[in-house]
Amino acid sequence: MEPSVAREALARDAPLLDPALTECLPEADPRAGALVDAMRHSLKGGKRLRGVIVMRSAATFGLDPRTVLPSACAFEMLHAATLVHDDLPCIDDSDLRRGRPSCHVAFDEHTALLAADALIIAAFENLARQDHDCVSARVLRMVEEFARLTGAAGLIGGEQADIIGEDLPPDPDLVRYIHENKTAKLICAACRTGAILAGAPERQLETISDYGMTLGLLFQITDDILDVVGDQELLGKPTGADAQAGKQTYPAAVGLEGARLEARRLACRAVAIAAELPAEVDFWQSLAELVVSRER
Repeated sequence: MEPSVAREALARDAPLLDPALTECLPEADPRAGALVDAMRHSLKGGKRLRGVIVMRSAATFGLDPRTVLPSACAFEMLHAATLVHDDLPCIDDSDLRRGRPSCHVAFDEHTALLAADALIIAAFENLARQDHDCVSARVLRMVEEFARLTGAAGLIGGEQADIIGEDLPPDPDLVRYIHENKTAKLICAACRTGAILAGAPERQLETISDYGMTLGLLFQITDDILDVVGDQELLGKPTGADAQAGKQTYPAAVGLEGARLEARRLACRAVAIAAELPAEVDFWQSLAELVVSRER
């Protein structure tokens, strides 16, 4: 499947998220300084991949994707917050993000930290707003899963393991744990959210969950590869940072060629899983091809 199908879907759906994200932010109050400006800065740019996945997942199971815009925005807010935290001097100390100055560079360290915290809280506010348009029991389940998959047993746990791993020799098992938690579980949660809100049967929910974890691992492995061979201008962030920091990555653990082989294996597996979905099959298969061939 050509990546053009997914590229067209992203180009169609992503612009729906930008105005929705703007509407989600509170009014700026001068007594809170540049807090809201920093939140707005952190949300600019990016592919809107996770938000679009929420929308396409809803469509896959028969729900109008516009209905799940609040949840799609929540994923973009949470993701943006994690990037702000990643870039802080106490973690990855990166001055560039999405081709623009990182939040702590554009503002200052304490404003960036608080802006990221505020984005996480705003994400949960948006998930709660989903109750206006969807069955309450489905919304409740989705919020619980969002918290679990992004908390200490998910994304945040993966972030902590990523930091600890900088002082350890390359370990394929540790790399997989970090990638599953730091990246794949958020993408899996996006797949599950649209499906849960649409009332997908449990068997099909398992299928799209499997797809989400596979795509998430694929996304992070390609990220690892691009940090070695990618173009900084296209990526909008520094390259070579993983090796410099001693990060646990697939190229470090199994070599660049081994990482490329694993990425291709995961892409093929994602394409095969997508064939079992009830609709939007072309999109999901194309998305796997887009991720494995991406240059940014």
